[in-house]
Amino acid sequence: MRLALAQLVVEGSDVEGNISRAEDAIARAADRGADLVVLPELFNVGYFAFDSYAREAESLDGPTLSRVADAARHHEVGVVAGSIVEDLATTEGGPAEEGLANTSVFLDRDGDRRAVYRKHHLFGYDSAEAELLVPGEQVPTVDFDGFTVGVTTCYDLRFPELYRRLVDAGATLVCVPSAWPYPRVEHWTLLTRARAVENQFYVGAANGSGEFESATLLGRSAVYDPWGTTLAGSGDDPALVVADCDPDRVEAVREEFPALADRRR
Repeated sequence: MRLALAQLVVEGSDVEGNISRAEDAIARAADRGADLVVLPELFNVGYFAFDSYAREAESLDGPTLSRVADAARHHEVGVVAGSIVEDLATTEGGPAEEGLANTSVFLDRDGDRRAVYRKHHLFGYDSAEAELLVPGEQVPTVDFDGFTVGVTTCYDLRFPELYRRLVDAGATLVCVPSAWPYPRVEHWTLLTRARAVENQFYVGAANGSGEFESATLLGRSAVYDPWGTTLAGSGDDPALVVADCDPDRVEAVREEFPALADRRR
């Protein structure tokens, strides 16, 4: 499976421009033979545009995800639609709790919604996310092109127990839409790779690029294989990071070095 991480310029509150850049990235990824495209966290509104969260919140059937679904269908690719600010009260069949959530959606090649992941760990340090949003509870997976795919979001990387839940659910690839800022470069590169190494699965971490008033996103999107080898990566400028991932590689690494079999629960 060919995985593409769309490291987009995300401009605060420029929803139309941000969605257009996402649509263009999906088209370019498809031209390069991508099977699955991952967009950054809050790619439409911008993570640090906190004042825009309530105003730009949507349902899962809202304009942002509808346009991304159309792009997935048109180009016949799967898309992890990074995340949006979801208005839970407007999502039919969603959580009973009202409020706003940081929500990623897995769309298949037909543009159909296959999984919804609401960010579990909300960032409180120098951020309003934990004040404005409510955390998710579910950890879904999707079978796609030979992989069992899970999704987590940015700050979740600091909580390894979440990734153990995904291992137990059979995950062989985890996509991580993110909006990771400077100066924590070492944390970003360490944690993304560590999650791949300790769980012996692929990790595709798609970060954003661009400046906000209070932060600058550091880019450096990367794909790691189950041994922790970097298959593809980028700097801090906009980029399309593409790597070929082999589902058989997961089983091979786990058989060669069966660390997961030695877990004590």
